[in-house]
Amino acid sequence: MKNRLKKYIRKKVKSLYENRIGSFFFKQQGYCPCCEQDVVFISRHQWLRDYFKCTQCGSIPRERALMLTIMAQYPQWKQLTIHESSPGNSGHSKRLKKEAESYLETQFFYGETPGAIVKGVRNEDLEQQTFEDERFDLVITSDVMEHIYEPDKAFKEIHRTLKPGGAHIFSVPLINRFKPTQRWATKGAQGEPVFLFEPEWHGNPVDHKGSPVTMHWGYDIVDYIKEHTGAECEIVYYDDLDHGIRAEFREIIVAKKPRI
Repeated sequence: MKNRLKKYIRKKVKSLYENRIGSFFFKQQGYCPCCEQDVVFISRHQWLRDYFKCTQCGSIPRERALMLTIMAQYPQWKQLTIHESSPGNSGHSKRLKKEAESYLETQFFYGETPGAIVKGVRNEDLEQQTFEDERFDLVITSDVMEHIYEPDKAFKEIHRTLKPGGAHIFSVPLINRFKPTQRWATKGAQGEPVFLFEPEWHGNPVDHKGSPVTMHWGYDIVDYIKEHTGAECEIVYYDDLDHGIRAEFREIIVAKKPRI
C-alpha cells in the first residue's frame, strides 16, 4: 500500500511538473541585435518579457528593443559618451560595455558615498548625481525608473547631465497604459519603502533584498518628463519577431535634450 502511494505521488508530481514546464513553447528564428547573430529565440514560459531569450546571448525582448532603438536613433553610438545606470550582464548592456569607446556603468549602493567606487563600480543615485553638466551623449536605463522614489528629480538630473542633442533611452513597464500613473510607494524615515498598495519587489543586481516598485507608470510618462525637463519625448513601440521582440510592456522611451 505504501509503495503504491509513493508511486502515485511521484507520478502526480511528474505530471504537474511536465504540464507546468512543457505546456508552453514558443520558437522563432531571427537576428539578435545584441549579439549580432542569426539565432533562434525560445520561450518555455508565457511571460515572454523575461523568458523569450536569444539562444546565443540570453538577451530578452526589452534588451533587444533598447539596442535597436539606440542603433536607429544614434547610429554613431560607438563613438558617444554613454552612462548606463544599473546595467545587467547580458543583452544591450554587454554589447555597449564591449563596443562603446566611452561607456560608464553606475550602480546605487544605499548609504555609500556618492561618486565613490564601491565593489569596483561608481556609486550614483539618479536623484542626486555627482556628474558635471552635459557630460553624456546617452543615458541608458533598463527597468530602473519604476524603482525611483522621486522620479521628477531623477529625470531632471539625467537631463542635466545630457549634452544638447543627447537622449535618455530607457525601458520601463508601462503597467497603467492609458490610465494615469500611480505612485506605488514612498520612502520611510530610515529609507525603507512604505507601500501604498500591495508590496511589489523586482530583482536588484547589487542588493539581495531586491528593489521596491515605487511607480506604476502609464503612457502619461511622456507628459511627466516634458513637464519636469522640457525634453522631446516619444514612445517607440516594437512588434518585431524577426528581432525577437514580442512581449508584454516592450515600449522604449526616448527623451531627447533639445539642441541649442
